[in-house]
Amino acid sequence: VQLQASGGGLVQAGGSLRLSCVVSGRRSSSYVMGWFRQAPGKEREFVSAISWNGGQIYYGDSVKGRFYISRDNAKNTVSLQMTRLNPEDTAVYYCAATTSTRNSQIASRYDYWGQGTQVTVSS
Repeated sequence: VQLQASGGGLVQAGGSLRLSCVVSGRRSSSYVMGWFRQAPGKEREFVSAISWNGGQIYYGDSVKGRFYISRDNAKNTVSLQMTRLNPEDTAVYYCAATTSTRNSQIASRYDYWGQGTQVTVSS
C-alpha cells in the first residue's frame, strides 16, 4: 500500500488549502484514514481521522471547526479541507492508513504513511 499526499503550499493567515491523499495498492475502503502533522521540534500531532465509510470522523482540538476531512472510496482518495489557517498550522502534513478501528488519534496505530506535504502559513 502506498500513500501519496499533495496540496501543501504557502498561504497567508486566514486562507485555505486542500490536501489530498491517494491510496494505491489496495482499496482505500479497507482502511481508516488519518491526517497528522509535525512542526519542527515538535511531536507528531493528530489532526483528523475518518472511518472506512465516512460514518465516524474525529478532529484534534486545535483544528476543530476549521478543518474538514472527507473521503471518496471510488477514487481511493481522502481529503483535508483546511480553512482559517494560522501560523500555528505550519507543519508537514502526513496522511496515514490503518486497519484498526480504535484509537485512531494515535500515530502508532497506523500501518502506512505517506511522504508528507509541507504547509506554511505566513502571518
